[in-house]
Amino acid sequence: MKWFLAIPHYIVLIFLWLAALFAVIFAWFAILFTGRYPRGLFDFVVAVGRWTNRVTAYAFVLVTDRYPPFRLAP
Repeated sequence: MKWFLAIPHYIVLIFLWLAALFAVIFAWFAILFTGRYPRGLFDFVVAVGRWTNRVTAYAFVLVTDRYPPFRLAP
């Protein structure tokens, strides 16, 4: 039943992954021209990955009963 409760998270994650895709493409150009990965973009992409891992752990791996929060902070 936990996978059912995680559906709202997956809907939000679809949009976050699309934003992260554009952030990675923009970061690629930033690295190409400046030689540095912009810290804000890096933090955003890492936060999306963390949120994905939290939701997957809650819904499928069943390692926790605590509902994952709707936030990008760790």
